[in-house]
Amino acid sequence: MTEIDDSNDTEADGLRKIIHVDMDAFFASVEQRDNPELRGKPVAVGGSSGRGVVAAASYEARKFGVNSAMPSVTAKRLCPDLIFCKSRFDIYREVSQQIRAIFRHHTDLVEPLSLDEAYLDVTEDKLGIGSATRIAELIRQEIKAKTRLTASAGVSYNKFLAKLASDQNKPDGMCVIRPGQGADFVQSLPVRRFHGVGPKAEEKMTRLGISSGADLAAKDIEWLRANFGSFADYLYRAARGIDLRPVRSSRIRKSVGGERTFSRDLSSGSELRETLDDIIDIVWGYIERAEATGRTVTLKMKYTDFQIFSRAKTLDQPITERAQFERCAKSLLEEVLPLPMPIRLMGLTLSKLERSEAEEPRRPDAQLSLL
Repeated sequence: MTEIDDSNDTEADGLRKIIHVDMDAFFASVEQRDNPELRGKPVAVGGSSGRGVVAAASYEARKFGVNSAMPSVTAKRLCPDLIFCKSRFDIYREVSQQIRAIFRHHTDLVEPLSLDEAYLDVTEDKLGIGSATRIAELIRQEIKAKTRLTASAGVSYNKFLAKLASDQNKPDGMCVIRPGQGADFVQSLPVRRFHGVGPKAEEKMTRLGISSGADLAAKDIEWLRANFGSFADYLYRAARGIDLRPVRSSRIRKSVGGERTFSRDLSSGSELRETLDDIIDIVWGYIERAEATGRTVTLKMKYTDFQIFSRAKTLDQPITERAQFERCAKSLLEEVLPLPMPIRLMGLTLSKLERSEAEEPRRPDAQLSLL
C-alpha cells in the first residue's frame, strides 16, 4: 500500500494525502507575541466583565481549566492571575492571510475551517515534494519563521483522520496516520475526541455503554440508527476511520451563531442589554473566524418556563461589519422589551450566508454554546 509520507505516486491506490494545520491557541498566541509582558502568563482573549465570555485561552491558562466559551467570571475563579485581552480581529485576519499564503505555496487545494485552521490536499503538490509529512514539516517551519507562531499538523489519507492527528501532539507537534492505521487509531480514542460528539452526545453514549471508538465500532448500523438517527451514518464511518469528503476551497453553511445559558434568570432591560453586548462580541468572533457574511440576524431567547421565542431581521445587503450586526441585534432586543417573564438563555445567529468556510460536524446549524 502506498505510504502517505514518501510516495511520489498520486493516489496510486485511490488514497489522498491530506494535511490538517491548526494554529496553537491562535488569538492568545498573537497577543503574547505582540506583547512580551504576556509571554509565559495565563492569557484570555475576550470580555472581562461580569457577563463576558472567553473567546480563546493560552496554554498557560488552559492548565487551570480555562477554555473558550467559558464565562469570564468562571475563568477568573479558576485562574485568579488570568490576564484578559480585548480581541483584535483585524490583526488575526492579517496573520491568517500570511499563513494561507504559505499553504497556497504548496497547493491550491486549501479548505479553511476558520482563521486558524485548514485542510490541505497535497496529493499533487506544486513543488513536487511528494511527501505529505515533509510538506507539513516545511509549512510549520515557514509559519514559525514568518509569523513567530507555532502550528500543529496532522497528516493522513482523509480529512477526519488528519484533524484527529493534528490534535494528538499539541502544541507545536505533528502526527502521521498512515494507510492501514486509521481504524486502530480511531478505535483507541475516547468518543469525545470524535468531531461532532459534544457533551450531550457523550453523555448519551456513556449511558449506552460506549466510551471508546472500539465500543462504537462494535455496534452495527441498525443499532446506531435506532439510537442516533441521522448522526448514525457519520458515527459508523468515523469509528472505522472512513471519510470520503474531498478538500474543497469553500462550502456554504446555513448559519453561524452562538447562545448563552445564564447562571440565573435575567429580566431587567439593563441586564439584558449588557448581556447582549457580550454575546455580540463572542458571536461576531465566530463569524469572523468563519469569514461568513449573511443577511439575516436572529435573536433567540428561552423563558424560565422553557418556551423559546425568536425574532429575526433580514437586510437587503450582506452584513460584513460588526457595527451592522450589532445594530440589528440591539434593535431586535429593543423591539421585545420589556419581556413578559425572565429568560434563562439568549442567542444570536447570522444566516442566509453569502459565503462561509467549511466546518466539521458539530451541530446541524453550526451553533456554538456559550455556557
